[in-house]
Amino acid sequence: MIIPDLNVLIYAHDQNSPHHTKAKAWWENCLSGSEPVGLPLLVLFGFMRIATNPHLFSHAMTPTEAARTVRSWLEVACLQVIEPDPRHIERVLTLLEEIGTAGDLVTDAQIAALAIQYGAIVHTADADFLRFAKVRWLNPLTGVGN
Repeated sequence: MIIPDLNVLIYAHDQNSPHHTKAKAWWENCLSGSEPVGLPLLVLFGFMRIATNPHLFSHAMTPTEAARTVRSWLEVACLQVIEPDPRHIERVLTLLEEIGTAGDLVTDAQIAALAIQYGAIVHTADADFLRFAKVRWLNPLTGVGN
């Protein structure tokens, strides 16, 4: 299973991003492939938050446009919305303790915990995932991963 991080989804939809072409091709391949894609609610609603914010997204979508985009993802056979199990909180806390920091990494730790739960690979352009030793990750823009 692939779990997309928010950054690569934003790049795939932001035509002004220098990563747009690669990210768009990656996301289209994910959605047309046979490997399951697990979309955390955290990432889904993060997309809504950033894609509709003109201060964060160069060509901000209207809420209707962003919702239409999300709904189109949900119609894809290989994509499923994934949710944390009852051990999620402990997994997140343990990951944060292991790296010795929290702050801006709390959201990444939540995604990392889902990757552990589902045995998934996080697709991200965020080097912070290197800190989570138990998490498999791949930067789909560079091909670098663990």
